[in-house]
Amino acid sequence: MKELSGHEISQEEMDNRLEFVEDSPFDFLYICEENGAILRLLGFRIRENLEEASKYGEISVIVVDSGARRKGVGRFLMNYAEKLALEKGCIGTWLVSGFGKGGTSSSIL
Repeated sequence: MKELSGHEISQEEMDNRLEFVEDSPFDFLYICEENGAILRLLGFRIRENLEEASKYGEISVIVVDSGARRKGVGRFLMNYAEKLALEKGCIGTWLVSGFGKGGTSSSIL
């Protein structure tokens, strides 16, 4: 999943990330694979809103393999995250966006 960080991720680093998600009651990782290749990845997290004593869903990671882009996969993942938020009693869904390679704002979709 080079698309996740812009560089190759070692097996040890990936194992550490997966262990973190597995141990967390608030973090979830969903993958879609085809013929053994991971084509899509969604990181979803439950966040608490202390101002209103409520919860919201946070899309912390959304990655689509470069060969699967422009086919509605990103939109499918966004809709799936919104459905998860509703199922988990959240009042809304937030997408966390960071900076891409080179420090410029990026869009993963």
